[in-house]
Amino acid sequence: QVQLVESGGGLVQAGGSLRLSCAASGRTASSYAMGWFRQAPGEEREFVAFSSWTGVTYYSDSVKGRFTISRDNAKNTVYLQMNNLKPEDTAVYYCAQKGALGSAMRSDDYNYWGQGTQVTVSS
Repeated sequence: QVQLVESGGGLVQAGGSLRLSCAASGRTASSYAMGWFRQAPGEEREFVAFSSWTGVTYYSDSVKGRFTISRDNAKNTVYLQMNNLKPEDTAVYYCAQKGALGSAMRSDDYNYWGQGTQVTVSS
């Protein structure tokens, strides 16, 4: 089993920054690809960012150039640095560990999920 715990969410003004952390525990947690997703009220969960265990990254078009995913495998922790935040970034943010197969951007291809952390961006 793998447990994922997110932290770092909060309330920030537009243009501000936040850094989310996702601490993973469980066997070989650091050897898996990880992703960040978000879900706004009334919306479907959407892909935000992905990192393979070797550090290859992908981003959604809506956050590219503003958000950066990184990982510290020695600490079993994945980060999401969010800069120049916009009100439309308001959502619950989830980290997830990807299975061996499937797409980096499909939530169905992730096996383990954290409980989520709220990010609210005021205008």
